[in-house]
Amino acid sequence: MSSPKSTPTTDIFRKDLFVGKVAFVTGGGSGICKGMTEALMRHGCDAVIVSRTQSKLDEAAKELEAATGRTCYAVAGDVRKPEDMINAVQKAMDKFGRIDILVCGAAGNFLSPVEHLSYRAFKTVVEIDLLGTFNTIKACLEPLKASGNGVVINVTAALQYSGSPLQVHAVSAKSGVDGMTKYVLLHGPWPWKLGRYGIRVNGIAPGPIEGPRGWPYALLLLSLRLMPPGMEDGFLDTIALRRMGQVRDIEHATLYLASDAGAYVTGTVLVVDGGSWFAQNGPLGMGLNLFLAKGKGNKL
Repeated sequence: MSSPKSTPTTDIFRKDLFVGKVAFVTGGGSGICKGMTEALMRHGCDAVIVSRTQSKLDEAAKELEAATGRTCYAVAGDVRKPEDMINAVQKAMDKFGRIDILVCGAAGNFLSPVEHLSYRAFKTVVEIDLLGTFNTIKACLEPLKASGNGVVINVTAALQYSGSPLQVHAVSAKSGVDGMTKYVLLHGPWPWKLGRYGIRVNGIAPGPIEGPRGWPYALLLLSLRLMPPGMEDGFLDTIALRRMGQVRDIEHATLYLASDAGAYVTGTVLVVDGGSWFAQNGPLGMGLNLFLAKGKGNKL
């Protein structure tokens, strides 16, 4: 599929943009959040990446350090457990003495119709995405306050902005993250509002991103390979900018929101989806329909 290309991050932002700062990234060992971590490190930041499996984190940290020349510290922890996040933050402070940028990116997702979605599965996604985001923000509050201009970036989604099929669990969780992004700033009367400490809280909502980004988009890309000739244009018609997103598009948004370029931006969600949520069901819905039509002769 031919499509316009996005601009490399190195053409836009200074290499020393975040020198002297430290980022704390949940989910930073893989997927989109690994790309976000690398972008911050390429522009001067040191990083702490947190996920459940230490061996995978250690491998990711080595790759990130080799790619950027910065320091990446891997700490195993489960965002669903407040004690794990408190421990991870303490280790980060022992290592670097500060946290300036927080990226809450740990997430879980899969495809399931409601009638086949177990109570436990729904609860697990909400606990990872929504409760995990709260646990991480709360654990990082004191270091972010001490930073003087701390930044929180919650990785949410664009699923909840259109009729995304088979995603009630993820839509529910990410809708909660959207609300938290706006209202965590206003958790009390003026003396207790986070803005008093210069902390900004924003979200990034990725749309259809190429690459191994989880089951929904893996299935979407599979459907692209099943498309008969001529149907690719119909798929691109569901995206206003007529191309799939790249991880670098999310990196651009991360660097903008984490830097002084976004110094007066807080309490909002930046949707980075090429305009795909305007379409009914978006590209995910179309991809599922094409996949099911090819395999079973019917549509959603």
